[in-house]
Amino acid sequence: MPQGKPSVVPEDGLTTRQRRNRPLVLVHTGPGKGKSTAAFGLALRAWNQGWPVGVFQFVKSAKWKVGEERALRVLGGTGEGGTVAWHKMGEGWSWVQRDSQFSNEEAAREGWEQVKRDLAAETYKLYVLDEFAYPMHWGWVDPAEVVSVLRDRPGTQHVVITGRNAPQELCDFADLVTEMTKVKHPMDAGQKGQRGIEW
Repeated sequence: MPQGKPSVVPEDGLTTRQRRNRPLVLVHTGPGKGKSTAAFGLALRAWNQGWPVGVFQFVKSAKWKVGEERALRVLGGTGEGGTVAWHKMGEGWSWVQRDSQFSNEEAAREGWEQVKRDLAAETYKLYVLDEFAYPMHWGWVDPAEVVSVLRDRPGTQHVVITGRNAPQELCDFADLVTEMTKVKHPMDAGQKGQRGIEW
């Protein structure tokens, strides 16, 4: 895409400005590292544009303090860019399912209900649904409902969804899908995650 010009201009009746300002659904999936990191980078751009940002963490532990959370909360409170709200849906979740699956399942459904309420109210301009692919993959949240809600969302609300195994139905609907592939990772050589890199 040289110089930011699309290779194809669709005959959809929209002006260039209308097409450029269309609300998008973005999906970051695949087995590689960087899905959430890329979404939080997008949140930084949204904050810089003065957009209200809502982050909904569906899987990572509510006790886990990720660096992006602190940075975005601080930035959101400066009054210089957009506001940032951070919601943690899972208490002690991991991408590996545990015995407390039922309560996690209920929390995921409850989290999705909150996202639906916020979309209907147009609470945020950018929604980061971090690790939301997992509740869909595990059958806790219906991908068909997610696609229907996103298709009918009002206004110009952008939504980015992260997580491995994003359902095909969601990928087919999304405007942008990036699959992170792993070529090499320090964990392959027995190295655990480290401060400043993983959190």
